[in-house]
Amino acid sequence: MDKLHSGSTGRIEWRTVALIVLCYGLWGATLMWIAPWSLAVAIVAAAVLIGFHSSLTHEVLHGHPFAWKWLNEATMVLPLSLLVPYIRFRDLHLAHHRDSNLTDPYDDPETNYLDPQYWARLNRPMRLLRRFNNTMLGRILIGTAIGQAVFLRDDWRLIWQGDRAVLWAWALHLPGAVVVLWLVALSSMPVWAYLIAVYCGLSIIRIRTFLEHRAHEKCRARTVIIEDRGVLAFLFLNNNLHVVHHMHPDAAWFELPGLYRKARDRYRQMNEAYVYRSYGEIFRKYLLRGKDPVAHPLWPNP
Repeated sequence: MDKLHSGSTGRIEWRTVALIVLCYGLWGATLMWIAPWSLAVAIVAAAVLIGFHSSLTHEVLHGHPFAWKWLNEATMVLPLSLLVPYIRFRDLHLAHHRDSNLTDPYDDPETNYLDPQYWARLNRPMRLLRRFNNTMLGRILIGTAIGQAVFLRDDWRLIWQGDRAVLWAWALHLPGAVVVLWLVALSSMPVWAYLIAVYCGLSIIRIRTFLEHRAHEKCRARTVIIEDRGVLAFLFLNNNLHVVHHMHPDAAWFELPGLYRKARDRYRQMNEAYVYRSYGEIFRKYLLRGKDPVAHPLWPNP
């Protein structure tokens, strides 16, 4: 059996199991009961649940809630977001966890920084688009479109070059996506409305990833702490304590706040005070203002 180490030393994490069951149950209820009552409410509810499902997918790829990889991955057999194959998310995210590569324009698959030379070659409209994408409002409105376009372009290029692993990931993903769309078609929610919810759900996740990492000479100072304990922190399964997650990638979502409380000063010192009090603070500061330049500020630029 393909057994994984996890933060709970092999025990079944029933809190995570309960959240997975709750997520799918509420998703079904949204399609069947909320959509006939109010389509607008159903779109909002589905978007939140799709974002939450993405957070649960993140837990699964890190070895939760069971001690066996096959069983964990079986819980994510329905790709509610439709657009990202689980295996690709898993492989790219685990590559992102090589902290020495964080914010690298080429080797960090989750970075938004560009090579300064590539940035210099972009035309004015693309530069304006990228600058807008570096504001919180832009990341929410167009970040998903830009990210998905780049992701699909790169995967298509890999498939065209003969990468069978990427092709296999998409081959396994498509039947699950078809089942999700089939269930939506059987429900009271129109497919077009569900696709809007998908985009909005992925945009919610962009709030979490907006400033998770910054360009810094020290690897340990590149990862953020957001001391939020509100709705968004729960929706993101405490990944706002991101430096704790990167230091303890096997720890379950419910263990992260305790780990942070026990060594708060150490984490803050280690990441050189890259800390925000809440998501509200981040919205106030960066809703219409870019936090970072688009071009990597520390990247060699001959």
